[in-house]
Amino acid sequence: MLQSTPDYSADIDAALTTQGGHLSIGRGGFTLHYRNGAMLSGYGCKAIKAQCIAAGLPVIDSRCVAFDVVVYLTLQGPLVAVGREPEPAPWQGLSYAPLHVVAARYAAAGAEVSNIPGVETMPTPANRRPAP
Repeated sequence: MLQSTPDYSADIDAALTTQGGHLSIGRGGFTLHYRNGAMLSGYGCKAIKAQCIAAGLPVIDSRCVAFDVVVYLTLQGPLVAVGREPEPAPWQGLSYAPLHVVAARYAAAGAEVSNIPGVETMPTPANRRPAP
């Protein structure tokens, strides 16, 4: 039985034209952030990840980061300002920061980051928390 690959191109295009638009992937699936308060979620990560990377959309894949580290980043770190202006620094839990700031924190913890200039995945011990 052949299964077709979902076409996320319209949603990816919307994310590409939105400040802070990106794809985040975690243990619970994916979330495509494409407007302020608008997102698409699902579980088939492979297809959407490949389409987003090919289109040049920023991707943060934290599935390889220790669970407690992801929880720490999620609860203690800022949110990505999607479709809105970032708040002024310093950024902390529940504040809105530029995408590259949040992506750098995840990259420092070992998350796979794609299509974000100046941010690269850094090898790190699985139990290390990034500096606040």
